[in-house]
Amino acid sequence: RGRPPMPALARRVLIATLATIHPTRGMATHTRLIDGLVSKGILRDKRVETAMRAVDRAEFCVGWTGADVYEDRPLPIGYKATISAPHMHAHALMLLKDHIHDDAQVLDVGSGSGYLSAAMAHLLGPGGRVVGIDYLAELVGISQANVARSHEHLLKPGEGEHHPKVTLVVGDGWAGVEGAQFDAIHVGAAAAELPDALVQQLRPGGRMVIPLGKEHQELFAVDKELDGTVSTQALLGVRYVPLVQL
Repeated sequence: RGRPPMPALARRVLIATLATIHPTRGMATHTRLIDGLVSKGILRDKRVETAMRAVDRAEFCVGWTGADVYEDRPLPIGYKATISAPHMHAHALMLLKDHIHDDAQVLDVGSGSGYLSAAMAHLLGPGGRVVGIDYLAELVGISQANVARSHEHLLKPGEGEHHPKVTLVVGDGWAGVEGAQFDAIHVGAAAAELPDALVQQLRPGGRMVIPLGKEHQELFAVDKELDGTVSTQALLGVRYVPLVQL
């Protein structure tokens, strides 16, 4: 005699329980999250979609388990920091994708969990590099551990390369990386005003995406033309934690 079929409610409870036991293995749930961003028209580029599919958000949500990690909302990760909502990561990648390719140099200010640094690295070719910077050593340590879970190769130089694809460092996000030039800059916390040092470090032809404002915040695209002219464009209203200035 065969076993009687499991009641539908019990089956749903079992599936939900199993999902919480192995949250970082929930690639089907991760897949549904990305599928949702595609169906909503937020992810409209195959390169960006592939990059986001390659980086499972569950591995970057410190202290969270189960279905929460795959909801399209920001989550606290400790030290008054958050991991941004997936749709905001998607917006940032879509806005910067034309500047993140081949051997591009990328700066991720307020890199927090390390998620976006890892995703951007998947858009790069040989010689490309992402530098993630955060002001707290504890957060940088967490982000390094997060990336190492499934993307440890990004933290080590590849064959014939002099530096790893992803470097995560402690520093002042307002100051960026002295003496460096970047093709793309992402800022993951709101600055009261446009940091001059970051504008100086933006290479001609490059783009920066940054939230600006205090009570009222907007996401801006900052473009530097080949002649050095800088233009800014307000894109949408947002709500980010403040960018700490040391």
